[in-house]
Formats: sequence, C-alpha cells, structure tokens
Amino acid sequence: MSNVIFELRDLRKTYNVGQVNQVDVLAKVNLTLKAGEVVALTAPSGAGKSTLLHIAGLLDAPDGGDVLLHGETLNFKSEERRTKIRRRDIGFIYQFHHLLPEFTATENVVLPQMADGVSWSAAFERASMLLSKVGLAERRNHRPAELSGGEQQRVAFCRALANGPSLLLADEPTGNLDQATSHQVFDNLLAIVRDTGLSALIATHNPEIAMRMDRIISLDKGTISKD
Repeated sequence: MSNVIFELRDLRKTYNVGQVNQVDVLAKVNLTLKAGEVVALTAPSGAGKSTLLHIAGLLDAPDGGDVLLHGETLNFKSEERRTKIRRRDIGFIYQFHHLLPEFTATENVVLPQMADGVSWSAAFERASMLLSKVGLAERRNHRPAELSGGEQQRVAFCRALANGPSLLLADEPTGNLDQATSHQVFDNLLAIVRDTGLSALIATHNPEIAMRMDRIISLDKGTISKD
C-alpha cells in the first residue's frame, strides 16, 4: 500500500493584473508528500509560495489541477466538506502565532478540539500531552503575553496538531525568532512530526533549517524544482 499522504497534480493558478494582463503564479505544479516526510519549500518573494500553501490547505481554489489527501480529490468538494477536512486533517502554522490572548496555552490547544466535538476532559488531556512534548508542561497555564516568542510558537505548533492532522502546512514558522530559538523550536516540530508520522510542507527562507529537512523544493516562475 502506498504511503503517499498528499499530492498536488498539475496545479495551476492565474491572477489577472489590470484588464488585459495575466500572471501565471502556478503552472502545472506537481508534488507528493509521504507519511513522516518533512519537505522544505523555498521561493523568492512573490513567487507564489503563499498561494501554493493556501491551495494545499483548501483556503483557495486552483484554476486547474487537483489537490489530493489520502488519494481523495478535495478541491471540488463542498465548502462544508472542505471546512471539516481543514479542521480535522490539516494543521496550519504561520510566522506569527495567532494565539488567542485571553486564553491560556492549554486552552488555546483545547479549543480547536472542542470545535471538532471532543469533550473537555479528552481535549485537556491531549493538550497537556502535546505541551509536555514541547517542554511547556510548567507553562501551560500561562497566557500568550506571559510566554516568550519561542514558547508562543511552540504552543501554536501544539494547536496545529491538536486534532491529529495528517498534513501540516507551515509558512515561515521560525521567521520571527532568533537563530538559537529557531533551531530549538524546529527541533520540537521535527520530533513531533517523526513521532506522529504526518506529512509536513514547511516554507522557509532559513537555509540551515531547510537543510535539516528530508527534501528541499524550490518554487520559481510557477514551477517546482528539486534541490
């Protein structure tokens, strides 16, 4: 049985600029991610990296091609179905943590689980487990403003993994951190990915972080090349 988790097939996306010009942001992009694989996505500014991640995460629709998760084509599903898939099967991490400031670290990880129908007790147990894995057991009752930048981002990782997704998408997840903290946070992320067997596509401008992943792919002029 194939261990392919996620695929992009002949993905295309075009934007209209003005009344007559078109820009092909993505041109027949093909990508396959296997279980437990961590792939670095590098791209010049404006090359379409965020567009690719948004389409992969079902936040935007392609003009052509297919987005597949576990062999199922997703981009033609109803909005309700895509929302459920995003909530359960896809985890998102951004450059800024976007934690809810009025809630503790634990509560920020509990909430997405409860939105998916998990009981408070079960959600609390999983949140505590995830926070312990990233070294935040003693900080779990602190609110975001009481945490360092690295701690905030580790909580964001836990929140992205709260519902046990099979695909993790990250856009510059260590971009706001200093070098030492970036590597510490990435260590935590990598350990969890290896432990759970999910697939991860991580956009980064940090060459040292990129080199630690299984593969590096580059997006330029609408197409993907492998380094």
